[in-house]
Parts: sequence; C-alpha cells; structure tokens
Amino acid sequence: MRNFKIIIQYEGTRYQGWQRQDTTGNTIQGKLEAILAKMTGLDFVQVDGSGRTDAGVHAIGQVANFKLDTNMPAAAVMDYINQYLPEDIGVTAIYEMPERFHSRLNAKGKTYRYRIWNTSIPCVFERRYVYELPETLDLDAMRTAAACLVGTHDFKAFTSNKKSKKSTVRTIDAVLIDRKGSEVVITYSGDGFLYHMVRILTGTLIEAGLGQRDPASVKTLLEKGATRDLSGALVPAKGLCLVEVRY
Repeated sequence: MRNFKIIIQYEGTRYQGWQRQDTTGNTIQGKLEAILAKMTGLDFVQVDGSGRTDAGVHAIGQVANFKLDTNMPAAAVMDYINQYLPEDIGVTAIYEMPERFHSRLNAKGKTYRYRIWNTSIPCVFERRYVYELPETLDLDAMRTAAACLVGTHDFKAFTSNKKSKKSTVRTIDAVLIDRKGSEVVITYSGDGFLYHMVRILTGTLIEAGLGQRDPASVKTLLEKGATRDLSGALVPAKGLCLVEVRY
C-alpha cells in the first residue's frame, strides 16, 4: 500500500464541513472518498484529514492522507481526483509519504485566518469570505486582549464542545491583527485548536475592539473554572480559513 499526502483548497460555503456524515454526501471528506472509491473500484477508501473544519469554513492549506494499492504515478492520482471534484474543491499538491505518516496524528501546528470587513460599505465580491462588521474596531485594544492568549493555557471557555473529556489545554504561538484598507485580518498560529475555538476567540477580541470588554479581562477566561458563557460570541464561519498545517 502506498500512502499519499494531499494539500486541498476548498470554498466551504455550500458544504456541511470536512467530516463525512451518514446523512449527507455533501462534505469535503465525503467527496474525496467517493472519487477515490470510483477510481479504485473499491467500496470505500478512507481519507484522513488533519482536522475537521465546520460547515461554511474555507481552507487553502488543508492536509489529508489516504492509502492506495495502485501503480498510478502520484501526479496521475491527483489529476484524476481534480477531474471529478466540484469546482469549489481542488487538490493543489500530492506527495508519497512513509507508511506511518498520518495527517492528523503527525501535525505539529496550524494557522487559521479570520477576515472582518470593517466598514458599512458592502463587500460585494468577497462577501462569502468575510464577516461584515460596520462598527469601528479599536485594534490596539484587540491586540492587548490577544496578547493574553499567547502561550499554553486551558481554553475550555473558548469551545462549544461541553461533553468532550479530552484536554482543553492548547498552546497559541501568535495572534496577529492587521488592518488592510477596510479589512481587519486576525491570524492565529498554534499547536491545535478546539471545536469553534478560533471563532469564539475572534468574537471575544471583537468585543474588546468594540469597547464591550476590558482587554485585560481576557486573562480571567484562561483561569480554572472559566466557562463558555463568559467568553465572546461565536462569529460566522464564512470569515474563517485554514491556511496551513505544519509537520
């Protein structure tokens, strides 16, 4: 069996997220697995992603791997997949990897980007990829709040998953906040992110930027006993994009 690693881009607008679901084939993982099953003539070919992205979230650097018993060159496998993928999903690179490589288990870090359209002027052509927020944001206040997030902390207050028994401790290496014309871009890099974590972090930083939250108070959300109801709103999925997975 040969182990293939692929880099995938997708516009998540019309999909029910990355993970396959029994009730719909309208997921990124489901689309890829269906095409590989067709290519090989097998009933099922498992594709493992570096992690799940929610419904409506985009990616330019999602990573996945799958194993095939085939003599096809890697480039031919990639060409076949792209031939049958819809136009809003594409494989941009393929590599043959050692047998033990796993896109999720071997991942060392990820980078996400959240885009905010910070003006009352409509964002006609980019509306599927940005959160439109007309109120003026204080970026200095947001940066002060963001500085509290850097480091290794318990991010339990920043996830919607209340039932998971897994650790909610994560390390954030950097949170960069930049304005590019009418757009505010927040870039998060860390060793991993919890369910809805980036979107809740962004909602919390926005509250600081709108003067609705003391930036320094973000520290209390990382303390033992902090709960989801104390952190910010869950911002829309469409502004979020998985940029890179590091190994």
